[in-house]
Amino acid sequence: MTPLLFLGIAAAGGVGASARLFLDGFVRTRLGGAFPYGTTIINVSGSLLLGLVTGLAMNLLLMPEWSLVLGVGLLGGYTTFSTASFETVRLAQAHRYLAALVNGVGMLAASVLAAALGLWAGLALG
Repeated sequence: MTPLLFLGIAAAGGVGASARLFLDGFVRTRLGGAFPYGTTIINVSGSLLLGLVTGLAMNLLLMPEWSLVLGVGLLGGYTTFSTASFETVRLAQAHRYLAALVNGVGMLAASVLAAALGLWAGLALG
């Protein structure tokens, strides 16, 4: 890995984390904080985009360096499955078991489906 590629990945990670912070705050102001909708939207959309980046890279429509910058950097900084896990535990501790189940299992299932859809789209473009 070249120093320039490392810096590109790091910078993209900062942009992704900033985008996550902005979007989560935006969603919270619109929908409230009773359920972590922002984190769900972020993780599902990030999974979709990572699937797309992967499909494009597999079709050689995206250079390997760009797939690292976008996939590892930008989308790695953007998605936040650790926060989703924490929020699921927090819901369960508040005795909101159905919300915890929907958040934990539902987000995982939706994210996997979104990643598959993105991969399919990336592969279909080639």
